[in-house]
Amino acid sequence: MENISGFISLNKPSGMSSAAAVSRVKRATGMACGHMGTLDPMAEGVLPVAVGNAARLFNYLLEKEKVYRAEFRFGAETDTLDVTGTLLREGLPVPTAAEIERALPDFLGNIEQMPPAYSAKSVNGVRAYQLARQGKEVALKPKTVRVNEFSLAGGDGDTFTFVIRCGGGTYVRSLGRDLAAKLGTCACMTRLVREKSGYFTLANSIGVEQIDRWREHFIEPDAVFEMPSLDFDGENARKMKNGLSLPFGGKDGLYKLYFDDVFYGIAEVKDGRVRAKAKICA
Repeated sequence: MENISGFISLNKPSGMSSAAAVSRVKRATGMACGHMGTLDPMAEGVLPVAVGNAARLFNYLLEKEKVYRAEFRFGAETDTLDVTGTLLREGLPVPTAAEIERALPDFLGNIEQMPPAYSAKSVNGVRAYQLARQGKEVALKPKTVRVNEFSLAGGDGDTFTFVIRCGGGTYVRSLGRDLAAKLGTCACMTRLVREKSGYFTLANSIGVEQIDRWREHFIEPDAVFEMPSLDFDGENARKMKNGLSLPFGGKDGLYKLYFDDVFYGIAEVKDGRVRAKAKICA
């Protein structure tokens, strides 16, 4: 088995779970794989998949901005907040485009958001959607999320399309629910496409039908980080590999770490010293 590490930006199709998509990549590469940022089965678009030890670097990608294109049908509500759920009510008022655009600024910046009952959120060690499917009450708490853009991109009848730029942990279904509530109605999500997740975009993604050609689209691990680089060799490299810190006069923060021009992982500079924080080698 090969021992390489890096990423594949997968364009997950609607109707496939994130776990099933990653299994396809694992079979094709013959290596351990994991994904960052679960997409619901009905959703499609960018699913970053780590191959080999690159999964060790995911914690340094969690704060990256994500971009979604979402469609909501107004006047209808389901228990899952999307069209995969059971219809609870319909025939409620449908807002105009002008009414929607006036309400959108209230959902920008840091906002409090209640996760959907049907979500992968953990409640006392159990996924919320598992409790919801059993008919049990799901006690979730609101969380602070960051929304940088929530704009109207078009509409047809009772269905409107939105572009959303947000931080990690944002539930797009909840945005639709809360926007509709502010407008005195309800809504359910009819389509969701993740167009971007940090470095990973639809442009650098491959479809599941291309997985056997994954080498042509393999992303080297250091390519996904927008941070300065440090390169050490000789005795300094040996010390850092052994977990020791070194004096360093640069700015505090995270750096891409190289030893003899070979990417090793992530280093942190703090209080005048530098230490290796995450490595992709064995």
